[in-house]
Amino acid sequence: MKFITALFLLMVSVVSAQVQPYKIFTSEGKEVSFEKMSKSLQKSDVVLFGELHNNSIAHYFQVKVAKSLHADKSKKLIIGAEMFERDQAEILQNYVKGKLDEKEFEKEARLWNNYKTDYKPLLNFAKENNINYVATNVPRRYASLVYKKGVEALDTLSMQEKSWIAPLPFPYDKNLPGYVKMMEMFKDSNHANENFPKSQAIKDATMAHFLVTELQPNSIFLHLNGSYHSDDFEGIAWYVNKYDRNLKIQTISVVEQADVNKLEKEHLNKATFIIAVDADMPKSYE
Repeated sequence: MKFITALFLLMVSVVSAQVQPYKIFTSEGKEVSFEKMSKSLQKSDVVLFGELHNNSIAHYFQVKVAKSLHADKSKKLIIGAEMFERDQAEILQNYVKGKLDEKEFEKEARLWNNYKTDYKPLLNFAKENNINYVATNVPRRYASLVYKKGVEALDTLSMQEKSWIAPLPFPYDKNLPGYVKMMEMFKDSNHANENFPKSQAIKDATMAHFLVTELQPNSIFLHLNGSYHSDDFEGIAWYVNKYDRNLKIQTISVVEQADVNKLEKEHLNKATFIIAVDADMPKSYE
């Protein structure tokens, strides 16, 4: 009987070793445990979690990372997200603080289509544990305004509207590799005008600005955003450094690979930690 039990456990361990939906790597491609990643992240002031919006493993890890950071009481956890725009910050705060019920919140807020499956669990974790949850993104209409009419169009906004975006004029470097790559990707489409990367930059700048202004002493800010907003330590990370060079930033990027046993070369140095997910994993939406 003992032999059969041992054989069964061996078979389970072999299967588990062969079939894994994800692995975590350092920027250099060294595999690490979740515990080791969490311990490193705790030393940060800012953690930018770069997700693939429809990747269920990414959203699973966002909750796991938040719970790990919250469990370590050496720093107070703050959470923020691209998925909530700054003009709805009060609505978000009212819900997290219990001043607005779930039905009213979901009616008033401009929620992403995958909110209930992908973002609601972490938001409710924040609500249940009295964790500040910050709306950081620029209202989409202003990014669209920049794309259509240029950065100068922001000068026409009211003082109230300007309070929802990064202070003007905001820093901008068109030669950042991420913005250059963006232009190259869409060079054959109608999107590739000089305002296109600027409309991305106003999002990055605004998220960084409100992240920095909401950060408190002895706290750690976990920010959720699309990986393209923080990959290669650009985007939001670049702007955070512009607004406060003294903050220690670590990043996470979720990537999809056919084989997760080794980090593909193109993903090396993309982030402090890279979570490679099996490309066959089901998506939360298509």
